[in-house]
Amino acid sequence: MQFGIFIYDGVEPIDLATFGVLSMARRIAPEIEIHTIAPRAGPVALANGLKVTADFGIDDAPACDLVIITGGPGWTAQAKAPATLDYIRRVHASRRIASVCTGGMILAASGVLDDGPATTKREVVPPETSPLEVMRASYPRIDVREAMLVDTGAVVTGGGVTLCIDTTLHLLASMLGPHVADETARIMEYQRAWRANREAFAPVLTGNKG
Repeated sequence: MQFGIFIYDGVEPIDLATFGVLSMARRIAPEIEIHTIAPRAGPVALANGLKVTADFGIDDAPACDLVIITGGPGWTAQAKAPATLDYIRRVHASRRIASVCTGGMILAASGVLDDGPATTKREVVPPETSPLEVMRASYPRIDVREAMLVDTGAVVTGGGVTLCIDTTLHLLASMLGPHVADETARIMEYQRAWRANREAFAPVLTGNKG
């Protein structure tokens, strides 16, 4: 099963925990393949200056079973980039797509969240504005929820920052089965945190998860 992680200049490094969770999951489900995808293949500068390498650009990206859109301050540029928005629409037309943190704002700009529920990052440092409130004000066709994650079946939007871990575990559970997700959480020593987050900040689940 192929997972794509969409990155770009200005991604928060912690959002690459999505890659880390999938990497750990390969010990349980070795059929997992992980690809990094960016507007262009090659070096990508994260928000703190760390550079990582994207395996593919959007023009030659493989047809992954799922693509996860990461977040970070670079989301504002990507939400205005026609090529990125077109790529998201193409993925959504035929495959499952997800976002973590402010990656949800890029999905919102593409239109794929219209007429359904979604979430994104909530907490900020003043005087910054909460992306959740920006989504609510800027995209009236989206039913904006304060949630750990929202899963409508074809689209999954995750909450802010470290909730990218919980969102990726949820995706593993829905695509490869609860055993894979539970065992991944166990070997990550994240079981208690995952359980506590689900109890305190419940996910919103609608539609068909198959």
